[in-house]
Amino acid sequence: MSADSSHADDIAMKGGGYYSLATKGAKDVIDMATPLVMRALDGIDLAGHDGPFTMADMGCADGGTSIDMIGQVVERIRAAAPTLPISMVYTDQPNNDYNALFRIVYGMTDIPTALPGYDNVHMFASATSFYREILPPATLDLGFSATAMHWLSAKPGDISDHVQAVGASGRELAAFVEQGRKDWERILLCRAAELAPGGRMVMVNFGKDEQGRYLGNTGGVHMFDTFNEIWRSFVADRVVTEAEYVAATLPQYYKTLEEFTDPLTDPASAVYRAGLRLEHAETRVVACPYAAEFRADQSRGEGDPAAFARAYIPTLRSWTESTFFAALAPGRPIAERREIIDAYYDDYEARVRSDPAGHGMDYVHAYMIVSKT
Repeated sequence: MSADSSHADDIAMKGGGYYSLATKGAKDVIDMATPLVMRALDGIDLAGHDGPFTMADMGCADGGTSIDMIGQVVERIRAAAPTLPISMVYTDQPNNDYNALFRIVYGMTDIPTALPGYDNVHMFASATSFYREILPPATLDLGFSATAMHWLSAKPGDISDHVQAVGASGRELAAFVEQGRKDWERILLCRAAELAPGGRMVMVNFGKDEQGRYLGNTGGVHMFDTFNEIWRSFVADRVVTEAEYVAATLPQYYKTLEEFTDPLTDPASAVYRAGLRLEHAETRVVACPYAAEFRADQSRGEGDPAAFARAYIPTLRSWTESTFFAALAPGRPIAERREIIDAYYDDYEARVRSDPAGHGMDYVHAYMIVSKT
């Protein structure tokens, strides 16, 4: 991916283990996907496997959200093939916090992991985007990616009146649709090159379900509209400029299930001709854990809106802050930019605290298994 500012390779989750600590919902999504991962693994001949078994977690962030699932994969492999060498490859962008990743993977944090206890399991990291081939041809046995591939390789343009493509229309929306189509094909062709014959890839991607729901829009307060309202209010209050407002366009696109599956089912597509086949596809909604906990507390007469707001906002901040910060003019002093960003999330927290009803970030994903012929 290019280092040009229009590209998404400067987008990163907050480091230092913040991502896993602040995104319980992302782990819930992976835990729900674990049976599909096991189903994919069961389709691979482990006893007759020739050479090391290679697994990759693509878009791993700090590795904390997938650590339980990967431990279960290793345990299943060990039961079927006790001496089979395992290569576990964690992949993300160059600016990912790999120090936090390895501290978590090797059990040096409060996040529990059994991985260091297994013999002949070799841990690697690759600072390579999933828009490129990460592994040598035909060497990947089991690939996994969750809550990552909605990030586009390039922002096809700015959205003039919103911060995300879900609020775009006309030519601006069409540009994101086309970028999403091209990027998805590129991702799949890279995986087609890497997967060994008979290998599987499990992908859990943000998308739109059959009812038109998507992240933060499953009823109640619309999360992306709230992001936009606050950012727009900062323009009205002369905190940010119009140009900075427009530049804060998230380089994301949420595909429908049809958009996800078309390249895998159309015999004329480059992806299908490259040998990828769709084994499973469905959409699921995973409830926002912070909102669910608050509602449960309310039912017992114990709900604390301030505590809910304090717990909820960090999960929003973990994946949006880098985009909003980068939108601020580079001529502004760093301290001023940080002050603006803090004020932005303080505003969102105050809204949740004053009227918590309907707030929450329910996760809407497409769950897919893809195989290599």
